Amino acid sequence: LNSADKAMFQLALQTAREFPGKKVDEALAAQVEKAAPDRAALIIVAMADRPQTVVQSAIIKAAGKGQKPVRLAAIAALARVGDASCLTQLLEISQDADKELAEQAGAALGELPGDGVNKEIVARLAKADAKSYPLLLDLVGKRLIEADAALLKAADHSDKSVRVAAFKALGKTLSAKNLSALISQVQKPKREDDAALAQEALKAASIRMPDREACAEQLAVALEKSPVATKVTLLDILTDVGGTKALATIAAAAKSNDPKLQDEGSKLLGKWSSVDAAPVLLDLAKSSTNDKYHVRAIRGYIALVRRFATIPEAQRVEMCQNAMATSRHNAEKKVVLDVLKLYPSVGTLKMAVAATNDIPELKDDATQVTLAIAQKLGSKVPEVTELLSKAGLEKVKVEIVKAEYGAGNSQKDVTEVVQKAVGDLQLITLPGANYNEAFGGDPAPSTQKQLKVQYKINGKTGEATFAENALIILPMPK
Repeated sequence: LNSADKAMFQLALQTAREFPGKKVDEALAAQVEKAAPDRAALIIVAMADRPQTVVQSAIIKAAGKGQKPVRLAAIAALARVGDASCLTQLLEISQDADKELAEQAGAALGELPGDGVNKEIVARLAKADAKSYPLLLDLVGKRLIEADAALLKAADHSDKSVRVAAFKALGKTLSAKNLSALISQVQKPKREDDAALAQEALKAASIRMPDREACAEQLAVALEKSPVATKVTLLDILTDVGGTKALATIAAAAKSNDPKLQDEGSKLLGKWSSVDAAPVLLDLAKSSTNDKYHVRAIRGYIALVRRFATIPEAQRVEMCQNAMATSRHNAEKKVVLDVLKLYPSVGTLKMAVAATNDIPELKDDATQVTLAIAQKLGSKVPEVTELLSKAGLEKVKVEIVKAEYGAGNSQKDVTEVVQKAVGDLQLITLPGANYNEAFGGDPAPSTQKQLKVQYKINGKTGEATFAENALIILPMPK
């Protein structure tokens, strides 16, 4: 350890970590005060790697005074091998003018091991001074110590910094049995500037309750007895809690006679994060006489269909049909068409085809969605061609400028074949069962090929690439 050779010094540290016996720890402790700061810091790390026999007092001493690198190493070591006896020292350092030392001490306090640490922190709350009180409360939250009574008492302290720390800790640690005390603080805050603190604490506490239905029940009961402004707050918290009771309570608010509750309820339902809200949103969209709330509800309903890819196909098609039938405006019906395009299936293709005939104002949009779905399904789905024949597709003028088929440098000019297959639709049906047959041979055997087409539709230039044997539907140029 005294060697000027760095390699020898490192070897000594490694050996010290592996050798048993208290004498090794005592030797390491003795070296801390003698060594240069950079070496002393490394010796302290080695000491902490021997938690069973470490000389803790030497580390506590090093943490309290001396060169900064040594103090930082000692504070970090206490997070691993300290106990309740280190609290006073670390609390003092956590208030140090040196920000780096203070932050390191704060981190160590959060990780300090030992069965008695949490009990000692709670015991100190009762006799804490104005300076240490917020720090201790912060530790209660950081270490997730259950200390409901002490925290609720602190939440009524005359010093706002204490109340701020208390409410934050309550949000992290309050038990279910005392949730009602925090609800009361939200309903009737003792100080006006504590209202926001209590609300944030209640939200944080509510979303971690083990029984969310029981929690939602408590919040719903409180909501009934609260003024409208507080009801709005509780509705927001219920949204984060989630579950059956929360959903039902928010739905009731959205259908109430109070404009503020209608506004908040419809807004929150539109942001619901599970398909469970679908029937509620559809019902609200159908029943609402206020167009703003109708639009919110139907857009929220459509958003659920779009967001969750795990919805079974039959259910998704049914939901899209419901949305299309319930939407009062073409803007929302157009959003439904976007969802159909996103999830191509025979069912969504049927809906898109129906829209080309049933919604004249959206015929162009429905046509493009129909073609896009058909393109994705391809010729392997037998119903595609039949359904396209019913789509009432708009006739267009198609010109094929150039067409090549192949892979890499092995390309075959098939312009003439594609030109002959062109009709007055964006859909091109080639002669033959597959591309190789239609184009008179395979230009690149045993290789995945592509068809590249340069074209014009109604005078506008476009270019598209199709995988081998894909259904050829030319995209409308922009």
